Amino acid sequence: EDAYRCIGCTRPECQTDAGCLASPWRFTQDGYLREILTARVYDVAVQTPLERADKLSEALGNDLLLKREDLQPVFSFKLRGAFNKMAKLPREALQRGVITSSAGNHAQGVALAAAKLGCVATICMPINTPDIKVANVRRLGGLVELVGESYQEAQAYAQARAVRDGLTFVAPYDDPHTIAGQGTIGDEILRQVSTCP
Repeated sequence: EDAYRCIGCTRPECQTDAGCLASPWRFTQDGYLREILTARVYDVAVQTPLERADKLSEALGNDLLLKREDLQPVFSFKLRGAFNKMAKLPREALQRGVITSSAGNHAQGVALAAAKLGCVATICMPINTPDIKVANVRRLGGLVELVGESYQEAQAYAQARAVRDGLTFVAPYDDPHTIAGQGTIGDEILRQVSTCP
């Protein structure tokens, strides 16, 4: 059952067993497929190649193909979901700003998406996040807050602050729009696999 709810949502109609009613497409037979095919990711993401890993393929006796998401501007597929979620937000929500919790790749995706969309992004990262990841988020324009010793503590803080300050929490994996943005990888693979050697 898909009972996703936006962080801080108090709309009575969204508090049922069905969860958020802002995305009714989740319950249709081809809902996620439509959202994937119309996802807004290519303003910031690139279609990455699908390459055969020759040595691994030989060792395994099968064709092993690698999707080169390391060629994205932030070196990860996480940009796709973050941008798609943020591109679907109303202008007023972008003006208030977004917040997320991440120890790296999603953080960089949100920071880059915010720069592209012209909004402020607060990124809550655990205090033990490697300096290079913190520096990369700041380089992309994200406002870093180092909070807690674990991802769970950083996430709890970010979600509470989203509610307190009226910011939109950009979930790293379980938001329907994040899922659809990241699902564009599957669409690309389906189109590319027939052209691979």
